[in-house]
Formats: sequence, structure tokens, C-alpha cells
Amino acid sequence: MLRSERASDQVPRQPLDVCGAASQGEIGYLLTQSLKDELAAEHLPMSVVSIVTETIVSAQDPAMSRPTKPIGPFYTRAEAERRRESEGWSVVEDAARGYRRVVPSPEPLAIVELEVIREMVANGVLVIAAGGGGIPVVECEDGRLEGVEAVIDKDRASALLASALGVDLFVISTDEDFVYLDYKKPTQRPLRAVTASELQGYYRSGQFPPGNMGPKVESALRFLRAGGSEAIITSYPHLCASVAGSEGTHIFPENRRREITHDGLEMPVTR
Repeated sequence: MLRSERASDQVPRQPLDVCGAASQGEIGYLLTQSLKDELAAEHLPMSVVSIVTETIVSAQDPAMSRPTKPIGPFYTRAEAERRRESEGWSVVEDAARGYRRVVPSPEPLAIVELEVIREMVANGVLVIAAGGGGIPVVECEDGRLEGVEAVIDKDRASALLASALGVDLFVISTDEDFVYLDYKKPTQRPLRAVTASELQGYYRSGQFPPGNMGPKVESALRFLRAGGSEAIITSYPHLCASVAGSEGTHIFPENRRREITHDGLEMPVTR
């Protein structure tokens, strides 16, 4: 968005869905290249592919009429008002740093490339997909898909894709090693193993703010409600240790409760 805005006096400004496709392609290329190099260094013969992914949303989603997601550069108040009038944008003041455009963040309903992703995964391909939540598209009456000016929550889209693929384990990588209760308070404490109902209770009590851990907790719960066996939320440096069971927050359905012991092993708890 920043590149498109700053170059708009030389080339046509790109709509948000096209910017999303561009960033998916660029970042997907870098991830694909890096993963291929790492796999080759470990003598692991595995194909890697990045898919520019479209995510279906509803034109009737209530979020479409209530834009809340800030995007793009900061503007002065005068410039923001000019953009509001000339472009039809919704604009808000963002954290006293200036004014920004806001767009809708609708619910993801389906992944357009799901069957292609499923086939590649079944054939042992390492697939990078749903970057940034996917490009939001709506289904037109004639069956066409049309991009819309919106941003999809990436955690929700990832949970949807994981559920649709029927995978057992869904891992969210974030900045924090654990999901914490009383975050950044003197009473802060990590959650290591928790059931979905326990985590839901903490969520309803306001422990996880919408702009912070809230969407990740919500997405993990969605995955488990859809039949997943386990969800993990952790930081990138602890991904491997978390999957092995010694780090991160592990979330289970009620019938699969585990405890994380001091030596990192997951031990079943009988009830």
C-alpha cells in the first residue's frame, strides 16, 4: 500500500486486493527460496510451493459496513478529509499519530484453492498458503469471483484452512512464548496446558484483548470446535520445542487434556 501510494503520480494506484496478491507473491517467494535452501542443507528431498490464495467472504457480512482495520500510510487531517471526499474512504485517527484509512475485516468463509492445496499436501509438498489471511473475494451472481477492499484476519483464515484440511495440530507463531493470564501485570503467569472450555472462560473474562492475543485464542478455539486435536500458541524461536511438548501454550478438547511436566513430556490426565 505504501509503495502504491508513493508511486501513484507515476503508475496507477493498485486496489487493496491486488496489493494483497503482490505481497503474497513476494513474501511467498522469499519463504519458498529459504525453505528450499534449508531442506537441501539437511538432505531432505521435499518440494516447496507458495500459492497466491483467495478467501471467500460475504458481501452481506456486517463487517463490510463497519470498517475497522487501519491500513496504509498516515495522513494529516486535511489530507485524510480530502481522501475521504475524493476516494470515498473511511478514515480514523490512529493512536494520535495521524489519520489512516480503515477497511472492513469480514469473516473468512472458504479457501478457493483448498482442493489444490489438499492434493499437494497429500503428495508430500510443503505448501505456503493463505498469506495475510488471503485475498478477500466475493461470489457474484454469475459465479465470478471479485476482489473487495478488505483485510481478513490471518489467524481466522489459517484456522479455517487447517480445519478444512482435517489436520490434527494447528500451531500459531506469535511474539510471545506463551498465552499469559494477567498479561504485563505483576500477577502475569503463562498457560502451558489448558482445555478449550477453560481458555474460553478466560477469553470471556477479558483476558485477551482484541488487538493482541484475542484473535489467536479465538482462532485456536475455532479449530478445536471444528474437530482439531490440539492447538499451540508460541513464539517462533520455540516452535520446535513447542511441537515436541516442552514449550508454548497447548490447548486441547475436553477429552484430550494433557499436562506439561518439568521434563517437557506430555502425560495424559485421567478424569
